Amino acid sequence: MSPFTGSASRTEEWRHLRLSLDAGVATVTLARPEKLNALTFGAYADLRDLLPELARDGSVRALVLGGEGRGFCSGGDVDEIIGATLAMNTGQLLDFNRMTGQTVRALRECPFPVIAAVHGVAAGAGAVLALAADFRVADPTARFAFLFTRVGLSGGDMGAAYLLPRVVGLGHATRLLMLGEPVRAAEAERIGLISRLSEEGQAGDAAQALARRLAEGPALAHAQTKALLTAELDMPLAAAVELDAATQALLMNSADYAEFHAAFTEKRPPKWRGR
Repeated sequence: MSPFTGSASRTEEWRHLRLSLDAGVATVTLARPEKLNALTFGAYADLRDLLPELARDGSVRALVLGGEGRGFCSGGDVDEIIGATLAMNTGQLLDFNRMTGQTVRALRECPFPVIAAVHGVAAGAGAVLALAADFRVADPTARFAFLFTRVGLSGGDMGAAYLLPRVVGLGHATRLLMLGEPVRAAEAERIGLISRLSEEGQAGDAAQALARRLAEGPALAHAQTKALLTAELDMPLAAAVELDAATQALLMNSADYAEFHAAFTEKRPPKWRGR
């Protein structure tokens, strides 16, 4: 994502989510607790637009995505989205589905790690948002459900058929996307869908602790690692190792790489600058 900006000013207020910034950590909260944080057209659009804006800002080193109230996110709002799509023509439906995919791409392509803090339900589009994060920190109440076939749609929604097999393997992904059955925290951890299991009620705190650790680390190295993990998913080995070589050569010219050597020599912790 380019750091260069045009004439548009920074967004001062996001109507469909809550944003806070603290010491390099952005916290984005889906805040419709009365609807289990069900997504609206506006919520998708805000997430799609927020992530590149934070990337251009340059001060964000990690992001935590969570939900207010009893759960993470119950998916698309049945009345405001599913009901509305029944009245749309094909062009409008294509625009909407492209927007949801752009939201997932923004999560994967932003140059800082994203941590989903999951408690309670993460269903449908909510499960895919968590899947698109770099880390999923969940407490024992978490349950994931990819419900798309249960409403008569393809399980491969918003990139789920691309991402999920790469996280849990083809066999588990086929079962989860085809049947739409809920996966509770213990099984999700066993199959690799959860990065870290917290104590009950502590997913948000555990995600914040991980975000602070990442924010205090070498941001440029983290950004390039994330970029390579995404780019190399579909590369042959020869192309991947060449891309790795070019990336390392660039990073060996960075201030952080020189700072590590200075800190090691002086027997002190590195002072990472993200440059």
